[in-house]
Amino acid sequence: MKRFFLLLFTAVITAVSFAQKDVKTAEPKSANTKGNVSNTKATGETPGTITPKIAALSGRTASADPKPVSENFTVIKAVAATPVKNQAATGTCWSFSTTSLVESQAMKNNSGEIDLSEMFTVRNIYIEKAKNYVLRQGHTQFSEGGLGHDQIRAIALYGAVPETVYSGLKAGKSSHDHQKLFTDLKTYLDDLMKQKPLPENWLNGYIAILDSSMGVPPLQFGSMGEVYNPQSFAKNVLKFNPNDYVNITSFTHHPYYEPFVLEVPDNFSNGAYYNLPLNEMIQLTKDALMNGYSLMWDADVSNIGFSQERGVAVTAYEMGKGAIKNEVPSGDAEEVKLDAKLRQTLFENLTTQDDHLMHITGLGKSPTGTPYFLVKNSWGEMGPYKGYINVSEAYFAINTISLVVPKAALSKAMLEKLKIK
Repeated sequence: MKRFFLLLFTAVITAVSFAQKDVKTAEPKSANTKGNVSNTKATGETPGTITPKIAALSGRTASADPKPVSENFTVIKAVAATPVKNQAATGTCWSFSTTSLVESQAMKNNSGEIDLSEMFTVRNIYIEKAKNYVLRQGHTQFSEGGLGHDQIRAIALYGAVPETVYSGLKAGKSSHDHQKLFTDLKTYLDDLMKQKPLPENWLNGYIAILDSSMGVPPLQFGSMGEVYNPQSFAKNVLKFNPNDYVNITSFTHHPYYEPFVLEVPDNFSNGAYYNLPLNEMIQLTKDALMNGYSLMWDADVSNIGFSQERGVAVTAYEMGKGAIKNEVPSGDAEEVKLDAKLRQTLFENLTTQDDHLMHITGLGKSPTGTPYFLVKNSWGEMGPYKGYINVSEAYFAINTISLVVPKAALSKAMLEKLKIK
């Protein structure tokens, strides 16, 4: 995530409304999203006002902040999920969102409600990022950000631990802040690569920085009357299998029903995503939820239309006109038609970017029957729905980058289309 989460953390302490303003007045994002300090997607406006970028595109001017959305949304289907957490001043939404998905799957598999440590995975992916950065001699993404498949990969490689065993917080700290940590990590690696050849034990110094900031993770720990290591806990308690999850996306510049390496900067590990037509991706999401499976959702939340403070995300494009509204529409606003061409255009001109990852846990509708997805965020209990947000189907269609879906949620026909066994 962006540097704005430092602002978010500070603002949440003072007032929710001010916090949301800081979220959306973040430093704009660059090709590096979810974890770098430099961005090019400047908003500079309170959420709900038209941004300079959108004003330029539409020829409109900024307006005053609209009134909060007051609609009461009806939940049609809800998948069990653990309580909302706060990633605070870190760019680790990819871990919080996908950890929440894994926790929901554990409940579905009758393993009980387990509070997993997001920061155990974050620490391990930071190590994987360092190895990648060094082998590529610094010519690659190195940030706090990542994608949902990084979480799945990390549990497969390193296992998992409960939050009570490893919080990633040093004594006296109550919230996460990785700003200085990541600066120190990158400085260490950049200085390291000035040496040729590299010292064989270079990783030890890197891990020492992680230990100093986040604490040392346990090799063994007790839980529920048993002794585990991270790998045995993932296998025996979570019943985790990385092959139980599938990566999904929808873009027109690659063949449908084939996997491709998603071209977003935070895909540092070159994860492949199965490409579906837009309508099939939407239907897959609905079917998964109705069958009791939740999904990890990667989307753009910096464009106008997404307001955690109001608890709603709707498209800001006027129906059939191609114009961009100058305020956050209400929950029953008429929205743009689901259009793969528009979606592709916005992705390729960098309007829609790999911005933030969340957890889709249910289906709902507005008072007039407009369908919405119920989404769990990781910014604490912000907004009228205590950390959840109602996302319209149209917003989902236009702004989705990728999904992580339990394989069991895919129909037999879809598995055959994707050649997944």
